[in-house]
Amino acid sequence: MPGISALRAWWAGRSPVAGSAVMATGIVSVGLRSAGAETLSLVVLAVACGAWVVLAAGFVLRLVGERSRWLAEARGPGALTAVAATTVLGTALSLAGGQTAAGVLLALAALLWPGLLVLAVRHAGALMPGSVFLCCVATQGLAVLGATLAAAVQTAWLAHTALVLFWLGLLLYGFALTRFDRRQVLEGPGDHWVAGGALAISALAGSKLLAAADGSMYLWDADDRGVLRLVTSALLVLSLAGYVLLLAAEAFRPRPGYDFRRWSTVFPMGMTAAATLSAAAVLPVPWLRVPGEVLVWVAVAAWLVVAAGAVRAVRAGENAG
Repeated sequence: MPGISALRAWWAGRSPVAGSAVMATGIVSVGLRSAGAETLSLVVLAVACGAWVVLAAGFVLRLVGERSRWLAEARGPGALTAVAATTVLGTALSLAGGQTAAGVLLALAALLWPGLLVLAVRHAGALMPGSVFLCCVATQGLAVLGATLAAAVQTAWLAHTALVLFWLGLLLYGFALTRFDRRQVLEGPGDHWVAGGALAISALAGSKLLAAADGSMYLWDADDRGVLRLVTSALLVLSLAGYVLLLAAEAFRPRPGYDFRRWSTVFPMGMTAAATLSAAAVLPVPWLRVPGEVLVWVAVAAWLVVAAGAVRAVRAGENAG
């Protein structure tokens, strides 16, 4: 059928960065749950699950049937969207009560992460797009899911491991920053927003670690917790400042039209909202809940716009076929 052939051709042309659609959808679900819109959160979560299955199928099919292409794509940071998408989906499932499924996704992401991270770091060059920050995002995604699961199932070693990943993620952010082409802020097609999303997911990881320590487990002493609280606060401030800066750059240099990399714009928007709401619950800044809820609905609006663009792109491919 012509429509199916066009869809296959469209999918075949997708790069590994296609996982950013799952990341964006999953974090919007997390943000909606944090904002109290649980029913809508579950609907979006179902969409994220379906998109993840498609992503996983494409990942496996390329590994089995197009090994040379898979290896070539694995050398770029975009391949780490497979890890990041899996951890974001796992976090959304854990918050919805699906601890077993979240644990399976954590194990899967942990298996994929080391090899893809080493390849991405080894082949990182100079003047790279925003996708270079995925080395931080994937690592902090593991920290977020690990801390979320640790709090849910009261497992201290998961929280301790998540804390190690949290600090490693910050080091990787510094590494990515030295490789990032700053001109992308004014010229990037959408994935330049990952520079801010990496700060936001780092802030979310810190707040989830603080939340895990609020339970019955003894995780670390007061001094360590004080450092974690200070770093998390600083990361949240930086992520919010980055959000404003990126919005201002979009206004100064508009980039209209649909590009698949715009899912990498929605993800940081949703992540900043989720980090703000999470921080409002564990830091002495409860007033942040209101702006956090506003940011959630901004992310929902952005998701709808980009999703509409994706549907138009598929239809255009069908018409061309």
